[in-house]
Parts: sequence; structure tokens; C-alpha cells
Amino acid sequence: MTDTLLILASGSPRRRELLGVLGMPFEVRAAGVDETPNPDEAPEACVQRLAREKATPPPAPPLRKKSAGEGRETIVIAADTIVVLDGEILGKPRDAADAAAMLRRLRGRAHEVMSAIAVVNTATGERREALCRSEVRMREYSEAEIAGYVAGGDPLDKAGAYAIQHDGFRPVEHFSHCYAGVMGLPLCHLTRALRQLGAEPPADVPAACRQFNNYQCPIYQEILEPGNTKTQRP
Repeated sequence: MTDTLLILASGSPRRRELLGVLGMPFEVRAAGVDETPNPDEAPEACVQRLAREKATPPPAPPLRKKSAGEGRETIVIAADTIVVLDGEILGKPRDAADAAAMLRRLRGRAHEVMSAIAVVNTATGERREALCRSEVRMREYSEAEIAGYVAGGDPLDKAGAYAIQHDGFRPVEHFSHCYAGVMGLPLCHLTRALRQLGAEPPADVPAACRQFNNYQCPIYQEILEPGNTKTQRP
């Protein structure tokens, strides 16, 4: 599949930036899905369901010239990310007070971030799904740091009320898994899914992700090259 148009079913600026790392043309068509967990729904089931719902049905195409996408295969990419602490899903905070409360609960503790993706070829209906799970340990940030971070507004649109990549707050003490997954779009899982659908990203994704995030990924081989332990990390 040499001429493929990707549709990102998300309005997240972070997912848009991450998807750009692949070097493939894409359009953004945000999916309007209620992200409220179902009663008694397990976190893993919830995040996978939401990613699946965002990808089905595919978003309606915008008005544009026919030539812009004519003749291309179209693949919809949907994702959902949740923060889980003690088995409880921490969604996006309702307001500044809720964001501060979440950050206090996470402070000095480990939690799990789950990012699920659903990737669908709109012509054939062929689908691939994946789940990326990462453990994150937060540092002992101060009350003043919480107040300053919340006042800037950054936590309000993020699960768990934080961004791992935030240069000023830097909330994470220890992390050694998929950095892009915690940001909201696990790029190696996505690359594997696209390959299975016949769409090979032109970029060297592990190297491009490392450069974009300034992070030496320790797990890309097990995702993209299972069984190959001799390949040098980028």
C-alpha cells in the first residue's frame, strides 16, 4: 500500500504531533465519543472499548477537492489513554481543584498508564488493535509546584492531570517503557498495526520517536522485531 491517507480520529495536539513522526500524510477528524467508563468496567476493557468506538464508524470526510485524496487507501487511527491508580481510572479533571487533587494522589507513587489503539482500513473493514501498558512513578513534587502547574492550565485536558513531557513541571521520577504511549499514541504499536494492514511508514520510527521525545526507548525491539535481539537500539 504505497499511497495511504491516514485519518486521525482525535483532536489531541499531542497525538497529532506524534503521528507526524511517521512521515505519512494524514487528516484530523476528531471522533465525538463519551469517554465515561461503563459501570463496573475494568480499566483495560474501558480503554480498548473507547479506542474501538472512536474508530467505528469512520469519521465523515470533510468537504474538499476530490483530487486531494482520490485513489488513496484510507486508514482510520483511533486511540484512548487512561491513568489507573489502585485499580481506579483517573480521567481528565473536571476543574483546577480536581486536577490538584489528582496530582496529590499520584505524588510519590507508581501508577499505570494504558493507551489503546484501533486501526481500521475503511475500504476492507480490516482492523488491528493494540494495548500499551506503562508503569510510571511520580516524584515528590511540592504543593507550590502543583499550584503553579495547575494555574497554567496544562492538566485540564489530560488523563491523570499531567503530561510526562512537560518541561516546567517534570512530574515523573522514574520511567522505562513507551514514552509515546504515555503521551497518548504508542508509535511502535501503531507502526506494527499499519504494517499488518500493508502500510509501511517511510520513517525509521524508533529513531524518529527517540529524536522527537529525546528518550532512549528500551522496548521498541520487542514490539517491532520480536525474536531479534541483535538489532542495535537507535
